[in-house]
Amino acid sequence: MARADTATKNQALMVMAQAIGRACDRLQEANARDVAAARQKDLGDAAIDRLTLTPKTIAAMADGLQQIAGLPDPIGEISGLKYRPSGIQVGQMRVPLGVVGIIYEWRPNVTADAAGLCLKSGNASILRGGSEALHSNQAIAACVREGLIAAGLPEHAVQVIETSDRAAVGELITMREFVDVIVPRGGKGLIERLRRESRIPMIQHLDGVCHVYIDDKADIDKALRVADNAKTQRLGVCNAMETLLVARGIAPRILPPLAKIYLDKGIELRGDETARAIVPAMHVAREEDWYTEYLAAILAVRVVDGLEQAIDHIATYGSQHTDAIVTEDLTRARRFIAEVDSSSVMVNASTRFADGYEYGLGAEIGISTDKLHARGPVGLEGLTSLKYVVFGDGHIRK
Repeated sequence: MARADTATKNQALMVMAQAIGRACDRLQEANARDVAAARQKDLGDAAIDRLTLTPKTIAAMADGLQQIAGLPDPIGEISGLKYRPSGIQVGQMRVPLGVVGIIYEWRPNVTADAAGLCLKSGNASILRGGSEALHSNQAIAACVREGLIAAGLPEHAVQVIETSDRAAVGELITMREFVDVIVPRGGKGLIERLRRESRIPMIQHLDGVCHVYIDDKADIDKALRVADNAKTQRLGVCNAMETLLVARGIAPRILPPLAKIYLDKGIELRGDETARAIVPAMHVAREEDWYTEYLAAILAVRVVDGLEQAIDHIATYGSQHTDAIVTEDLTRARRFIAEVDSSSVMVNASTRFADGYEYGLGAEIGISTDKLHARGPVGLEGLTSLKYVVFGDGHIRK
């Protein structure tokens, strides 16, 4: 896979995309089996939402693969080539990580996204989806194999583990001689388990406690749109807002219309004392609410004195995932993006944009809140490493 040229990798990606497009009905049939089983187990609306494949999400999978094919190939790129006083040239070359193990739950689209990104970045991949999406993942895997075979690449360069046995995960995360990095995509329980047990380096995030701060210099219409979309566009995703922070000076103007939007959409509001004085329909927010990633129709609301307190709140309770400010004050916006230590920080935009597809990465293999190697949505470059390359002409060290 590391030797595969760009044209071959792009051919495989395009055939995969075409195969997924043709297989829309078959993918939905396989997915319907998974969804029916999940409903019988009463796993909740948010989980069902993450599991369900629709014609729109299937088309997005195919489009994501086509986007990846259209992106520049990072492998072999040499950067920073400079002459040293000795006469040698020193630079860095981008290279694949090797074998990437991806462990994920619920979302079948991860099968296509992960396969495509690993392929384009010259990596082999071992994919272990959740038992809840077993039929969906195997149907997508058939389309992936079609692309690999058509391009003359090894059929097993992308492997989708067929067993739902949890012991398979325990084996995979200890196989240091075969796997170079593990990428977990799933709930807190899965990631906490892998943190305890994995013997292989990981690219991961634990929580998505995302915030939107509405500054007292915010445009009301922008604030309503951003805060509404950040919470209600989709509930069960890691980049959905879980806590709304509102500056005291604008709270009486923005909270009543915003609360009406949320309550009309079935969102339960949990507010601090000041927020509840403005909107009595709010429930009482407790300390644990500020730490909670709900992934559900619940939103914590706090009124803060201003930018300073908003930044302090995010530093105390946030998960370094995605946080946004709504303001017309450029100085405050710059301070927010400089001081909020998260993998994505936004100005006047919904946290829902924290996504590899929206960032132009084609897709993402996950979102990293770590500070080493990769941070934020992990695309092609996040699945590569660098090695130094040296060019000489018979040079020797004196």
